[in-house]
This record gives sequence, C-alpha cells and structure tokens, in this order.
Amino acid sequence: MLTDGGKTRRTKIAVIGGGAAGLMACGAAYDASGGSADITLFERNEKTGKKLYITGKGRCNVTNDCAPSEFLKNVVGNPKFLFGAINRFSPSDTAELLEKYGTPVKVERGNRVFPVSDHASDVIRALSAYARRGCAVRLGERVRELSAAKEGFLLKTDGGVFEADKVVIATGGITYPTTGSDGDGYAFAKSLGHNIIPPCPALVPLILEEDVSALEGLALKNVRASLSVGGKHFDRFGEMLFTADGASGPIILTLSSLAARYGCSGARLSIDLKPALDRETLDARILSDFGKFSNRLLRNSLGELLPASLIPYIIGYASLPADKPVHSVTAAERERLLRALKGLEFTVRSADGPAHAVVTSGGVDVKEIDPKTMESKLIGGLYFAGEVIDVDALTGGFNIQIALSTGYVAGLSAGGAND
Repeated sequence: MLTDGGKTRRTKIAVIGGGAAGLMACGAAYDASGGSADITLFERNEKTGKKLYITGKGRCNVTNDCAPSEFLKNVVGNPKFLFGAINRFSPSDTAELLEKYGTPVKVERGNRVFPVSDHASDVIRALSAYARRGCAVRLGERVRELSAAKEGFLLKTDGGVFEADKVVIATGGITYPTTGSDGDGYAFAKSLGHNIIPPCPALVPLILEEDVSALEGLALKNVRASLSVGGKHFDRFGEMLFTADGASGPIILTLSSLAARYGCSGARLSIDLKPALDRETLDARILSDFGKFSNRLLRNSLGELLPASLIPYIIGYASLPADKPVHSVTAAERERLLRALKGLEFTVRSADGPAHAVVTSGGVDVKEIDPKTMESKLIGGLYFAGEVIDVDALTGGFNIQIALSTGYVAGLSAGGAND
C-alpha cells in the first residue's frame, strides 16, 4: 500500500510479458502483497506462455531435478548472480508448485523434469492459475513504450496509457521471435539508462563453411566435438547430427552456448569420431579391418568403422583413392585416414539465427540489477526477470528454471516482501 496526500492507496504493479518469468512474477507479487496490490499483466500475444508451448518438443522440460549447487554448474552466463534466486526458488519448489496446481511431474534421463502428461499446456495452465489469483491479464496488448514518471512509471500500450508504481520487465530475449520475444525488453531497459550486453543466440546450430549437405540427417553418437574460438577451447562428448548447412544436436548446442560470448564466426570445429580409441589403438583397428577386407576397395572396407553415409565424405576429406584395394593402401594414406577419424575439422561461418536458438546470451547487465531482489540499481521500482537478463544456461530445463526463479524473486520484491 502507498500513501497519497495522507490517504492510502493500492500499489499498482505492471508486469510486461506473460511467459514463465512474467507469470511467476504475478503470482509471487500477489503472495507478497497479501492481495493488497493491483497487479496487471501485459501480454502481446493472444495467450500466455506461448514460448513454453514449443519447448521440449511440446512436452516442456520445465526444470532439472538437482541441487542448487549442481544447477549453477550448468549456468553459462553469470552463475554467481543467480545464487540467491535459485536457492530462494529451487527446482524442487517448481515441482511442488506445479503439483499444487494440478500438474504432477516426472524425472527423465539427465534429471530432466517434464509434466507427467507430456503436455506443455499443463505447465502453462498451472503457472497461469498461480498468476491469475489476483492479477488482471491483458492479452493482445503490447507495451510500446516504458518511461519513468515523477512517481512511478508510464506504459504506453496498444490500449492507451497505463500508470504503475512498479514494473517487472519479463519480455524474454530474441529467440523464437514469432512468440513475441523480439527485443522489446532491451529497448525499455536501454531507454531507462541500462547497459545491454549485446544479445546473441545460444544453444543454437552452427553453420559451417564446408558443404556438408551430403551428410544431412546423419546422427553420430559417442563422439567428441571441440570448438576453438578467441583463444578459448571447449569440448563435449555425446551426440550430434549434421544439418543441410552445418551441425546440431546436444553437444553442438552446448558448444555454441559456451562460445556465444566469444562469437562463433571463424571458430574451428573438430570432431573426434573415435574418442574411446587412442591413435595407436585406432590404427591397429584400421589395419585389422584392412586385413579382413584385403581384396575390397577402400570405399567398401570402412563399413565396420563408420556409418555408410559418412564413408564417402571421410575418403574425400582425407584425399584418399576410393577405388584403391585396401591391401595397396600406403602407410601415409592410412595416416591421413587416421587424422580424419580423430580430427574431422570444419570452419564455423556463424551460429544459426535467433529463430532456431533455444535461448539468448546477453541482455540487461547484471551489474545493474540487485541479485537479491531483481530490482534495478539505477531506478527504484523497476525489476527484471527471465531471459531479458544477461544470464543463460545449458539444455536440460535450466533456462526455464532461471525464468521461474528470477520471476519469483522479482514478484516478491515488487509485492513488498523486501520493504
């Protein structure tokens, strides 16, 4: 409650963005205010949680079942900033909240948490129920401009001008722009004097300079991919796949996220197709296969070593004579094959665009946000939550949990929990 000329009046809180962070902020603000605040959510789309609908292929990997300390190890951008938020609203708190609002969850491989129903809509329904208890939701109403007034803020929307005492910006980043995340929040923050760390797509496929169209759709398991850029070197073991113009899959997305802040353009991507074998062991394996298939041509002798669709590419990459009998392959040629298997190299032209990225790297500078409250250090009564902040994590439910945790803290603070 605020005073106005000696009279008390209800605090007016505006939340911009109806995704995971915005919905959490609304619900937490209601709890913190004890119902004494007027909370209004502005969502430019025709429904809330539009981006959540498409996460996890429609199943919504909503969080990761791990302790906060382990959670923070999976945060790429500014993990220390999130320490308080993740401990204040943890993955177990998320599971408890969803259960309370009729959406039980289950844990799958990699501690990934999904709704038991496998329907993202149930997660959205639960979060919406939590938010709508004491919140007016304005769907299809985009906030066009946010400015600081003498007291509070003015929001120019598609419906007119709205006055607010406190504002939570939860507009998302630049990924999946068709869901409404097109950078509005950065513009609002910048207009109010905040520094924006240049946003770029993370957890995104890589576009390669080399022509890999012949490998499109090829999935590789148990390989090690390494990415070198800007003097930094990152590597991951696991699964990947080739696309029409590059590479994707779990380990590639992870590498793109780790390297996002250094720029992926010009990076060198190296694939060890046989990481379990050292060079000597692999050479012995090649010699064994050559002995077994001594009367075959080289192109017909690698089937026990490589997927069929990869064999022509490897032969060409290593400049080997495809139609040469393996018993005539020289030691120098075998060495070129060995180098290709242990270090298939590519040059990265760029990371794919925001439309294909899972999350945004960059955003409102965390140095200008109080990590205990999510309130701006520059302007009192202004809060940030979710992807609009310069924080991002790896795949596995971590990014949605960040949105929920920061949204929760921002909402509690805006609702008066820290007054």
